[in-house]
Amino acid sequence: MMNITTDQQAFDALADLARAQGLDLAGGKVRRTSSRFCLGVEHGDYNGTELFGVGTDRFIWMAYKPNHTNRIRLYSANFPEDGIVNFESGKVPKPQSDEVAQTWARFPYGVDYVLTRAGFKFQNGFDAVLYGNIPGGGMSRSASLTINLIATLLEVNEYDISEVGDMKIIDMAQAVENDYIGSPCGQLDQIMIYFAKAGMGTHYNPKDRSIKYVPLGTDAIDFRIVCLDTGTVRPGLEKSSYKVRRAQCEELVALLKKSGYDITCLADIQDEALYQKILTQFGAQHPDLCDRLTYIYGAQKRFYQMLDAWKAGDIETVGTIFRTDGIGLRDDYKISGPELESMCDIVRTVPGVLGERMLGGGDKGASGALVKADAVEAVKGAVDTAYPRSRPDYADKYAAHVCRVVDGVKVFEGVL
Repeated sequence: MMNITTDQQAFDALADLARAQGLDLAGGKVRRTSSRFCLGVEHGDYNGTELFGVGTDRFIWMAYKPNHTNRIRLYSANFPEDGIVNFESGKVPKPQSDEVAQTWARFPYGVDYVLTRAGFKFQNGFDAVLYGNIPGGGMSRSASLTINLIATLLEVNEYDISEVGDMKIIDMAQAVENDYIGSPCGQLDQIMIYFAKAGMGTHYNPKDRSIKYVPLGTDAIDFRIVCLDTGTVRPGLEKSSYKVRRAQCEELVALLKKSGYDITCLADIQDEALYQKILTQFGAQHPDLCDRLTYIYGAQKRFYQMLDAWKAGDIETVGTIFRTDGIGLRDDYKISGPELESMCDIVRTVPGVLGERMLGGGDKGASGALVKADAVEAVKGAVDTAYPRSRPDYADKYAAHVCRVVDGVKVFEGVL
């Protein structure tokens, strides 16, 4: 695997890859899509909560160029065993078929399938090579890839993305995973990547589907976002605890509606008296379902405190809430995993770590931490010392990524 950390390194590597694969990308473009770091509410999107997060500088870079045919040809440096994925637009395997279950090609197939279903007409194919350095679980690699492919296929066929509509892009990106791949994801990942702006937090309100950019208060201490890749590989969300937790939340909503509660999602339960009434009525018979509610209810209360703290530059409070959310994800939502919690336990002991928790869908992947800038090296040292001892099976696979807040989508011209 290549070790690429800068745009220029990516441009050079992609040009070399294209030549090696016999793909003519000279004069083409590179689209770069980011990873994301959710500050709240993790697992809130499919429960109807507001969301807040940032784009982070672990990327998927895709070099592409129209090929004047109706075929799409792609090569991923991350999955060289798949060779060049080569297909005609409109002629892809059936959704959720065994033919695509184990190949990364399910993403470009799914993009073509969903966009064609939505009425887009594609006469122009393209050639592309890709490389990504986003860890496999917790930083939204699949959403980053899907958004990159959607934007590229539309652009190559001369669709104006601004006229297509931002939320249409989000809906189609989710549909690729939900309908074609069979992954029951919400829209948190797509939103936090697609709308991300350098130096800003993104606040999404599902009630009116609005996006607001929130600058960090000027009094904030110097801090870093550190993503702690455990080296584990999480299967798709369709094969993980995520699917079970989502089904449990939907089961509780259905149970409450059947019992006369006027709600459409767990986020509708914001009143303390209503929350306590539900726990009293259903806690003994459905303790697991009520635990899921307990996390969502508490996370929503903390969400507004966290947002106010971010605006005020009180990153210490943001970190405390991040840590509290992590305990809720571990104990009430029960979505974390042993390696994720090992990382959290290790960095929690380091002075200057403001908060830590698991990231993303759960089970495997990455944890994250908010860390004072002068404590970053101590965090790395603690992880290097303790993680291989506690998880020797992953001693040569883990990593600590110190991340910046970046734009979610960026296109480069004149670099190939």
